[in-house]
Amino acid sequence: MRFLDKLKTKDVKFCVIGLGYVGLPLAVEVAKVGIPVTGVEIDPEKIDKVNNGENYIGDVDPGELKKAVEKGLLHATMDFSVISDMDVVSICVPTPLNKLKDPDMSFITSALEEIGQHMHKDLVLILESTTYPGTTREYMLPLLEASGLKCGKDFYLAFSPERVDPGNPVYLTKNTPKVLGGITSECTEYAAAVYEQIFDKIVAVSSSEAAELAKLLENTFRMINIGLVNELAVMCDRLGVDVWEVIDAAGTKPFGFMKFYPGPGLGGHCIPIDPHYLSWKMKTLNFKTKFIDLAAEINTSMPEYVVRTLMEGMNMHSKALNHSNILIMGMAYKNDIDDLRESPSFDIFKLLEQRGANVCYHDAYCPKLAWNGDYVESVPLTQELLETMDAVVIATAHKNVDYQFVVDHANLIIDSRNATKGIKDPGEKVLRMGGGHVMSN
Repeated sequence: MRFLDKLKTKDVKFCVIGLGYVGLPLAVEVAKVGIPVTGVEIDPEKIDKVNNGENYIGDVDPGELKKAVEKGLLHATMDFSVISDMDVVSICVPTPLNKLKDPDMSFITSALEEIGQHMHKDLVLILESTTYPGTTREYMLPLLEASGLKCGKDFYLAFSPERVDPGNPVYLTKNTPKVLGGITSECTEYAAAVYEQIFDKIVAVSSSEAAELAKLLENTFRMINIGLVNELAVMCDRLGVDVWEVIDAAGTKPFGFMKFYPGPGLGGHCIPIDPHYLSWKMKTLNFKTKFIDLAAEINTSMPEYVVRTLMEGMNMHSKALNHSNILIMGMAYKNDIDDLRESPSFDIFKLLEQRGANVCYHDAYCPKLAWNGDYVESVPLTQELLETMDAVVIATAHKNVDYQFVVDHANLIIDSRNATKGIKDPGEKVLRMGGGHVMSN
């Protein structure tokens, strides 16, 4: 039976390599449409949790995961040899940057080495991991064709970027349009036929490079515009103007403007990292990505600006940062999730400790985290705690916090997220970053 005919009856076997923030939600969606899926993962803890129906990803419905496992539609293993029996393989492994901001391809390379040992005819391979333009064709294709099989004839290779927005209650894995581009037109056809069974809408483009670049454009667009409003926040503090009021006023224009808000820096796996894939690729072509580099410089400077704002506020209270007690509120990179990846809160934590402060944190979503080779735990948000802190830094504005309570009992608050907007401040102790507090030069 031809692959496309098998797909119509869901008589196919699906494999997801990597059961993290991208792979596990995808695996659950595949199982939900009745296609059996095997997750291949190198972390034994994740394997045990999946096979026991235990969820560890915020965007996955625990009930749906448990149901998929109980029905026998989802299983996890460390054994890559299962690929020999699979019809479709989606690669959802990490693609971090190294210290030089160059792409670290080691996870993709390891996955390809395993796949190469179990390649077979009619296998459909889809890369979901975000990477630089040309990865699918220039890097993956030669390694896969070393098996002797021909792409577009014997197997089918495509790129389809994950577009997950952690914590988004509206756009989830299934209903976020799925961009997809193959090495050949046949590759696009086969990969699209697979994903049409799983996602609400497929957006097929002409090549894998177009799909790769589309993902990078999405996050580069956000990174550059966030860099713009972060610089505007610094300017507004010099001008004595409230940047949050300015943005909201500009946002009333019904065309030609999109709201972006400033913050203490960039977090998450995508926006702080993805533009550097494009920047790295263009450097190999002797082209300098000026917008990307400038925005990155501005955004990475924001934790330092938060600390300088704190020092300014403490000077107004005749206090030194050295030996002071500072509470950071929020360690996750954005509100109402537990994702710590690339969170600027860690940079603020480090900068404060380097300046001699005694630092603790409160984050109900992240009760414990690794720090300096050890673990630190979230402290309870009590009146006594707030009164003993010299200052509070709001780095992430979780909605489960009573900010009026914080303002009532804290001595000084540096609000980098506008979380205290509309909150009564009896002692004028809140400094909102970009709120018009005139910074010294």
